[in-house]
Amino acid sequence: MHLFHLFSMVIVLSAAFAYINFRVLKMPNSIGLMLMSLLFSVAVLAVGQFYPSVSETVAEGFLDFNFSELLLEVMLSFMLFAGAIHIRYEDLASEKISILLFSTVSVLMSTFIVGFSAYYLLNAFGVPVKLIHALLFGSLISPTDPIAVLSILKRAGVSKSLETKIAGESLFNDGVAVVIFLTLLKLAQPGAEFDAQSIALLFGQEAFGGLLLGIGLGYVGYRLFTSIDNYQVEVLITLAIVMGGYTLAHFIHVSGPLAMVAAGIITGNHTKRRGMSEETADYIDRFWELIDEVMNAILFVLIGLELVLVSTDTTIIKVAMLLLIISLCSRYFSLFVPSLFIRWKEKITQRTLVLLTWGGLRGGISIALALSIQPDMNKNIWVSITYVIVCFSILVQGLTVGKLAQRLK
Repeated sequence: MHLFHLFSMVIVLSAAFAYINFRVLKMPNSIGLMLMSLLFSVAVLAVGQFYPSVSETVAEGFLDFNFSELLLEVMLSFMLFAGAIHIRYEDLASEKISILLFSTVSVLMSTFIVGFSAYYLLNAFGVPVKLIHALLFGSLISPTDPIAVLSILKRAGVSKSLETKIAGESLFNDGVAVVIFLTLLKLAQPGAEFDAQSIALLFGQEAFGGLLLGIGLGYVGYRLFTSIDNYQVEVLITLAIVMGGYTLAHFIHVSGPLAMVAAGIITGNHTKRRGMSEETADYIDRFWELIDEVMNAILFVLIGLELVLVSTDTTIIKVAMLLLIISLCSRYFSLFVPSLFIRWKEKITQRTLVLLTWGGLRGGISIALALSIQPDMNKNIWVSITYVIVCFSILVQGLTVGKLAQRLK
């Protein structure tokens, strides 16, 4: 099936599911879309039991539709820029220490806790895996994607401080997790030999190089914005920053996600205040809000549809359920430890830690990274476990976090 026809089908399903959710289910949009996509996938698999050609045709189509490449190389750049452009400097500054520690130290702690747990659990269940491959899984399951619950938490009346922590951490930890994942992936290649210094240099090149590129893109955009006043051209410039900047990051081997976060924050603050008219700022805000909504709708539909490609057995399901519990405990522990060092500066309560833990959903970035693993690195095992954790995270945590926030008031 031609790529355009496949993408058209995804868009049609996204629109149909969004309409049904709005009229009937009335769930948060992302959660409702994923639930209906899962039900659609289950229906396809059920029909495939009687007419195998149906499920085989759908599965072949989605094999051609490279979800991992689509998200990591295309959608992620738009989603991170769209999220960053609405973050205020003042809010970030008030929560900067917790956001910095939660998006770096917490992600690293979670990577090693979950990675070692996966290694020992799978080998104990008779599924041999290498430690470096288990650490890859730890790095891909550690980043959180709370987009689906932010609106729920706002309605539940959480503080602006908590809202900023969740949004800020999710923007930066996606970029940090991708850098950790890529570093571990290079270490996992046959014959790879790295010492501590070369690992640090590789990590630094990706992370700091990405941030520097993003700052440069933001400054170039600012200079262009200050020289004109035409919202059509200025919206086009923001698209150029995202698409051109992400492509450049790929070719110079720095972190594209971190570059988009840095460029988005500068564009949404310094550039918007000093380089845009009110009309332009309004158009850019609305344009990127719409882009964010559309991208998230497509993302959650694709997550649900990926079920047709997931194959597993009871042993992997058992391990996945255990690792689900471990990942939640690891999330809490990796937040609790850094919070001990910042409570003198920023208020971190037990309620905040619980909501950050339960509201820290795993999402599309985890599945995309799992799908990017090579087959000889136990790809099928990691994809299956990741899918179980992501589905529980979005459907169970996402639907209950609002009630939890109300009870913890």
